Amino acid sequence: MRTASLVLVAYLLCTVVTAMWRLWPVDAMRDALPHVGALTATYLGLNARTRIAPALAGSVALGYLLDLVGGGPVGFGALTLALAGLVAVGVQRRILVRGLTMTIAFCGFVGLVAAVLGVLVRVAYDVPRASFGTEVIFVLKASLSTAIIGPLVWRLFRRVDAAFARTHRERDAALEGLVP
Repeated sequence: MRTASLVLVAYLLCTVVTAMWRLWPVDAMRDALPHVGALTATYLGLNARTRIAPALAGSVALGYLLDLVGGGPVGFGALTLALAGLVAVGVQRRILVRGLTMTIAFCGFVGLVAAVLGVLVRVAYDVPRASFGTEVIFVLKASLSTAIIGPLVWRLFRRVDAAFARTHRERDAALEGLVP
């Protein structure tokens, strides 16, 4: 139920961010949407201790929903978010995301990994893409925009996790970003 709630919140958040990002005051950043889906997949992967399947299923479901709404190739977002979730599961025991600076840096890294995975999936399946220089600029802009919005997204997800906590101690741990 927690994963489904996070996927629903992330889907609504992706819809709102996509609609409102065009109003961003900096012209150079308007074409680089933040990877809210990748942030969600990473959050689910980081919080999956022993049960990885619900986190990956949530990532794939969110990617599929974003593919349907975004008009891209069906399965592209699902595959990219599943790979991002697997990367997060792989680093979950080696990194502790605490504090604003570390959260911003890690969210920028998540945006970079998601953009590079997207490029690699497009190359592997011969999906049309831009020139190399344009792709590099887009990857950097997307990782910067993801770093900007990432701490706010993860704070919202921590609130959702706190709502599903059974005890006061679990609620406090979820609000602080610690996984019980």
